[in-house]
Amino acid sequence: MAHIVFYEKPGCGGNAKQKAWLMAAGHTLEVRDLLHWAWTPERLLAFLAPLPVADWFNRAAPAVRDGLIQPELLSAEQALAALLAQPLLIRRPLLTLEDGCCLVGFDETRLRGHLTGTPTAPAPAEGCAARVSPCGTAT
Repeated sequence: MAHIVFYEKPGCGGNAKQKAWLMAAGHTLEVRDLLHWAWTPERLLAFLAPLPVADWFNRAAPAVRDGLIQPELLSAEQALAALLAQPLLIRRPLLTLEDGCCLVGFDETRLRGHLTGTPTAPAPAEGCAARVSPCGTAT
């Protein structure tokens, strides 16, 4: 089984389900706090660069959800600056796999392509599992 570095928002119900799914398959996780990690532009871009800029963002983050930030209107430079300033905006989880692959979000198809021994049960959905106040404020 694989060892995975899993960057999460502590207390996120969706991330908890995703971690449980991975651990059920026997993978080990090194869990890191996405909100308080010392991100550099280069390290964050290792995850984000393959994706369109709008896909870098957590759609449940209050600033995005409320229309204060419109990811589709940002250049890569503007988006990266916003994400570094407000890590709650980063789409999560961020995953580093043993093969060096860096993934953004929880995409079952991509995970199954990189990992051997994934559960037969469907993976939990990406996105907020909260019913009341998704991604309220950073902890």
